[in-house]
Amino acid sequence: MVGSHLADYLLANTDWEIHGMLRWRSPLDNVQALLPLANDRSGRVVFHYADLRDSDAVRKCVLDAQPDYVFHLAAQSYPLVSFDSPCDTLETNVQGTVRVLETIRTHPGRRIREETLIHVCSSSEVYGRAPHERLPIREDCPFHPASPYAVSKVGADLMAQHYAQAYGMRVLVTRMFTHTGPRRGDVFAESSFAKQIAMIEAGRIEPVVRHGNLDSLRTIADVRDAVRAYHMLLTVNPDPGAVYNIGGTHTCKVGDILSTLLGLSGTRAKLELDPARLRPLDADLQVPDTSKFTEHTGWKPEIPFERTMSDLLDFWRARVKTQAHLTR
Repeated sequence: MVGSHLADYLLANTDWEIHGMLRWRSPLDNVQALLPLANDRSGRVVFHYADLRDSDAVRKCVLDAQPDYVFHLAAQSYPLVSFDSPCDTLETNVQGTVRVLETIRTHPGRRIREETLIHVCSSSEVYGRAPHERLPIREDCPFHPASPYAVSKVGADLMAQHYAQAYGMRVLVTRMFTHTGPRRGDVFAESSFAKQIAMIEAGRIEPVVRHGNLDSLRTIADVRDAVRAYHMLLTVNPDPGAVYNIGGTHTCKVGDILSTLLGLSGTRAKLELDPARLRPLDADLQVPDTSKFTEHTGWKPEIPFERTMSDLLDFWRARVKTQAHLTR
């Protein structure tokens, strides 16, 4: 989701050539609009086949791209899945981040080693089960990860800071709080809700919405605001070694998100708790203090929560209409 929106934003707002890394088996649904540019040799988009778990592939990708800016967004990003696949999550997220940083640190080109600006995308999940007295969460809040995914993001976060401090590399870290919108994967709660509602509207499933924990508190940002923030991170007086919280201003429970989506649809549906959607341990108080980043860059969220939810629902309505194989 995020990489495709970032590419869209950079194409519209810069003259940069965009290089993206993908695995040979990566789904291309979210980058359909980029494919004509990638297939046109005179276009501004280049795809490189590589995998974060393959050091040689990452090295070749960086050698071929010769980047001025690196946005390291890739991860095994599903917290619930990480409970079943902790080793894969740690390998991809921690070792994968180290491979990217080490490749740039040892690059034969002095410009790449010393001038490339690198954004390492950590996560608000590093704060985990933050106590009430720590709300809103500042960057100095202690880590209390509540999933193997969150632990992996702690590792990536700390390694990014290490490379900035130990080697003088131009690395910046963001801890992004919940962000969503069109193209959001259906393993995430709000996107799963929107998908189920769209399928109910189309008569594809019975009027039942399955859900997990509806009491978890979240602050929601739009993905399109998030990628604008990421661009500003590396272009508005970048401060290597800095760590920033980024997030929205609309705070609500997950159950409120579901109610909003149902209200936008007008659908009457039964709610059913699905134990498979519950995490063994949940990060349930995700409310950020983003003043450090907003004061440094002037960024602030612009897209209201209701539009984010409406666009997410419309995204799934379009997919349900065109993809007969979808299941809940």
